[in-house]
Amino acid sequence: MSADKTKKNKIPFLYIIFLIVVLSCWSFYVISTNSFFVFAKHWAAILTMIFGSFIAGSSPEGSAAVAYPVFTLLLKIEPAVARNFAFAIQSIGMTSASLLILGLKIKVDWNYIKYVTIGGAFGLIFGTYYIVPLISPPLAKLFFVSLWLSFGLVLWYENRHPHREVFDKIQNFIKSDIARLLFFGLIGGMISSIFGTGINIFTFCLMTIYYRIDEKVAVPSSVIIMTFETILGFFVHGAIIADFQQEAFEMWIACVPFVAFFAPLGSFVISKLPRQTIATFLYIILIIQFFGAIWVLKPSLPHLGLCLITLLAGLGTFAFLARLKRKM
Repeated sequence: MSADKTKKNKIPFLYIIFLIVVLSCWSFYVISTNSFFVFAKHWAAILTMIFGSFIAGSSPEGSAAVAYPVFTLLLKIEPAVARNFAFAIQSIGMTSASLLILGLKIKVDWNYIKYVTIGGAFGLIFGTYYIVPLISPPLAKLFFVSLWLSFGLVLWYENRHPHREVFDKIQNFIKSDIARLLFFGLIGGMISSIFGTGINIFTFCLMTIYYRIDEKVAVPSSVIIMTFETILGFFVHGAIIADFQQEAFEMWIACVPFVAFFAPLGSFVISKLPRQTIATFLYIILIIQFFGAIWVLKPSLPHLGLCLITLLAGLGTFAFLARLKRKM
């Protein structure tokens, strides 16, 4: 017992080193450029990200799921600025959370992570160049929050059965599973190209509904997937397209020290909770996200119709996945 406990409680050195490097570089920049004004100027962004980064580390929702609607709808920040900020800030928070997950040896499914990440990279790049210019962000937001709510309802229904069988990895992994994960990763990457998040919750739906993966495994796995996706998105917008705005940069500087702590805190807390508690936490997030979007956007009757159609279609799709007998 003592040997196992010592190993499990071993200090995650990669996380500590990352934290020291990030905070040292951040401190040097803020002090040398006298950028302390960003804290007063972007206090609303800081407050949003304290909550959002904890959500990102403790659920399959990236912090952008909180930041994007708050920034674009409440704070009237341009969607492109909110998206670029989301990629930048998650590159700190999600990396920090992932290193803590790896350091604490929290159980993840590496087949899920590997193939979804590959598909997601192609989806993100394709979406950035060919989908983002065509999308109306408010309309797309209504579509996706409706879809996620339908997933939450189906997952809740499935978890009502006290003896529902769940697994800690994909059982009898075969070639068709590779194709399926690549495809879902591709679509998830396209979603992330719009909002700065999405691949994590989209593929989480597949893992928990179809593959019946334990939420305690699927959540940290989705955090690692979003880490790779967000670093790629930050690189694409910061170094290749070079459309990273000054406002996004200032908000990033203001929020870095907060997300570096609160995202891994979320991962640590969620690792200590039972599966049903994690699932309940997810239901609450999805419900708040949906009704929050409805309250802020105040959609027209046709847009409400789109929400209803999406909700019904999602319920049908996820219920079908839940009932589908996977061939081993």
